[in-house]
Amino acid sequence: MREIELALPTEDGLAMAGTLAVPDGDGPHPAVLLLWPGKADREGNVGKARFELGRAFAEALAAQGIAAYRYDRRGVGATGGDWRATGFFAHREDAAAVLRELNARPEVSTVGAIGYSEGAMHAAWLAGHADVAAAVLLACPARTGAQLMREWMERNGSDIALPMRLILRLFGRTPDAQIRRLTAKINATKGDVARLYGVKIPARMMREYLSHDPKPDIAAMRAPVLAINGTKDIQVPVDNLDQIAEIAATVEPQRFPDLTHLLRRDPGEPSLRNYGEQYGRPVDPELVELVATWTATRLSREPLRYKES
Repeated sequence: MREIELALPTEDGLAMAGTLAVPDGDGPHPAVLLLWPGKADREGNVGKARFELGRAFAEALAAQGIAAYRYDRRGVGATGGDWRATGFFAHREDAAAVLRELNARPEVSTVGAIGYSEGAMHAAWLAGHADVAAAVLLACPARTGAQLMREWMERNGSDIALPMRLILRLFGRTPDAQIRRLTAKINATKGDVARLYGVKIPARMMREYLSHDPKPDIAAMRAPVLAINGTKDIQVPVDNLDQIAEIAATVEPQRFPDLTHLLRRDPGEPSLRNYGEQYGRPVDPELVELVATWTATRLSREPLRYKES
């Protein structure tokens, strides 16, 4: 494959810096837009959290004859702007604008979307409201951010860091009470950026994420969709997949054994304490292969290796 440094404009004229990976051979090629969560660069990396997703998916897709575009989110990497001041729905608008620009490229024929975590929520919206031929949702939430936070704390309260456990003990709060208190403080913030416990936070984005119910977007999906959740995901539990399957007519749900939220396999007890070790390993190759071959099939290219059973 060959890679092209390519900046695509959004609605307000900001150019999103990214990389278009184009497979060998004559085009135009089917293409996908890769969408990551949080303060992610084009590879899906967030500071020291090295997900290293972008190139892995781009190479697997190129082997199937599919181009892929990945970009630095607003205020990250080579893209200008202020990440903290960008809301949840503004990130979705950026993704929609980039998708339109990608669709108009001479190297590109039809377009799909692959999203992970928050990025999967945006991909789900695109699958129902944009010119998307197919979509893949990796660890896609099916309930509000506030619900996910409370449920995570109920299941994994003992997994929180020792300093936080000491604070909870000092103030006599349960983990659930602390999450509710934190959510209330976030919802009480004003403006795009605010300080919480002395730390600057992307307040508008967090307010919008905490209250946003993704189910209407999931129910509106028209394109063929592959939805994958790992059985060891403690941030977006696998039962979110059941909710997606119940309300989405076009979805193919798949549970992935031992897959964590980091898209790595972990045979042990799922815990945040294992994340550091998982970052040292590549994204699960079987997952990447499945996503690439499914996408190739739905974008009118014959898969080269993987066959659905």
